[in-house]
Amino acid sequence: MTGPHQRELLERESAHLAPGASEESALGRRVFTEGRGAVLTDLDGNQYIDLAAGALTQSLGHCHPEVVAALTEQAGRLWNVHDFATADRAALCELLAALLPEELDTYAFFSTGAEAVEAALRAVQAVAEPGRNRIGALRHGFHGKTQGARMLVHWDIGHQAFAGNSVLGYSPYCYRCPLELEYPSCGVRCASLVRRHITEKPNISALVFEPVLGAAGVIVPPPGYWAQIADSCRENGVLLVADEVLTGGGRTGTFLAGERFGIEPDLVTLAKGLASGFPFAALAGRSAVLRHPETGRAGSTASTYANNPLGIAAAKATLEVVRRDTLLARVTELGALLEERLAELHARHQVLGEVRGLGLLHGLEFVRDRTSRAPAPEIAQAVYRHALDLGLRTAIGGHVLRLAPPFTIDRPLLEEGLALLDRALERATEDAR
Repeated sequence: MTGPHQRELLERESAHLAPGASEESALGRRVFTEGRGAVLTDLDGNQYIDLAAGALTQSLGHCHPEVVAALTEQAGRLWNVHDFATADRAALCELLAALLPEELDTYAFFSTGAEAVEAALRAVQAVAEPGRNRIGALRHGFHGKTQGARMLVHWDIGHQAFAGNSVLGYSPYCYRCPLELEYPSCGVRCASLVRRHITEKPNISALVFEPVLGAAGVIVPPPGYWAQIADSCRENGVLLVADEVLTGGGRTGTFLAGERFGIEPDLVTLAKGLASGFPFAALAGRSAVLRHPETGRAGSTASTYANNPLGIAAAKATLEVVRRDTLLARVTELGALLEERLAELHARHQVLGEVRGLGLLHGLEFVRDRTSRAPAPEIAQAVYRHALDLGLRTAIGGHVLRLAPPFTIDRPLLEEGLALLDRALERATEDAR
């Protein structure tokens, strides 16, 4: 339960703070004061195993000493000098070149994932051939809350509709197939429809997509989905723009999730885990796109906080640890454990309709029963709240809980967190009876 010191502070700020917080924050009502590794402490001294890694951002856990040292040292020297070169920027570029596929050799730095997505859209518009004035995206996709990012997925607010020039294709949501088909007998029909409506159209300039749809509930595509679509994009001159804001940096066991599916994108956006949760983002791309004369006009990759030295320092320190400590291999190893334990929970708890994921990114989809598959957000909320009371933090969105532990979590602590999740599931099931 939320302790007295937290309740008092939350009451104070509610007099002035605008509503609209995340579902997670609104339901959880916690005030966190400290984080170390995979453990958080709240204002009343209670501790939590953080299997959400901040906002799925803390690749190295909270307050990794090398990231703290890099930020502290940089904070004492220089914070902002617009987009002038600073001491660490060349080294960060070289580090990214060593970690990313070799064709992605050109970079621009920003402050948020949505800002990087907007920059990618500008790049697409700059190089698009005459007549290619529309962009493809996927249903259930999420690319940020700025207007361009919202327009991609036809996300309207209030009575205002700004669908823009995007065309939506089917996501590979096998558990809730909109075509009412079953994999593999479906022949991956969703992919063939994306080809028909998007990649084979002469007026489409690019397809913007998440290789694994994160905000939608960790939707992992079946074999054959991306192979069909990526090949069709290449054949028809449609740019592949991979939004890896959530997955990029190693969360699925490869530096880019797209590597798991053989995707060779033209542009990639990265943010969340890139700098251990410090506000920093990158747009990586092929030189043919990002060095095109129209893309590289003065100011096209500049903004007030783009290229800021603090973000560069945090990203450089984070990626140095990822590479030096071979954390991608660790993600694969711990991901196998996570998958095994979640499969056991799925077998024991009928409220879990499906459990899915890759590496250290998994989604638990809650249903009222497995026959109807009716979404059960109320059960997901109960599990989320019980987990917090037991000392476990997860990430909730509707009827799905997401788990994304830090890459550095040790095996016993991960096992302990999953045992707490099991107890939370038991309590929520008892409540529903």
